[in-house]
Amino acid sequence: VQLQASGGGLVQAGGSLRLSCSASGLTFSRPGMGWFRQAPGKEREFVAAMRKSTSSPYYADSLKGRFTISRDDANNGVYLQMNSLRPEDTAIYYCAAIAVGNPISSMYFRPSTYTDWGQGTLVTVSS
Repeated sequence: VQLQASGGGLVQAGGSLRLSCSASGLTFSRPGMGWFRQAPGKEREFVAAMRKSTSSPYYADSLKGRFTISRDDANNGVYLQMNSLRPEDTAIYYCAAIAVGNPISSMYFRPSTYTDWGQGTLVTVSS
C-alpha cells in the first residue's frame, strides 16, 4: 500500500490550497483516512479525517471552518481543502489510512490508529 500526498506549495496568508491523497496497491477502500501535520520543532498533530462508510468528517477544533476534507473515490483517497491559510499552518502535511476495523470516533484523532502513511507534502504560508 502506498499513499501519495500532493498539492503542497507556497501560498500567501489568506490564500487557499487543496491537498490530495491517493492510494495505490489497495483492493478495497480503507475504512478511514486522515490528515496530520507537523511543523518544525513540533509534534505531529491531527488535522482532519473521514470515516469512509458514512463520509463523516472529523476536524481539529482549531481548524473547523477553514479546512474541509472530502472523498476522492476514483483514487481511493481524500482531499483537504485549506482556506484562509495562516503562517502558523506552515507544516508538512501527511495523509494516513486506517487498514481495517471500525474505530470509534475518538480514535480518528490519534496517529496510532493509522497503519499507512504517505511521505508528506510541504505547505508554506508566507505573511
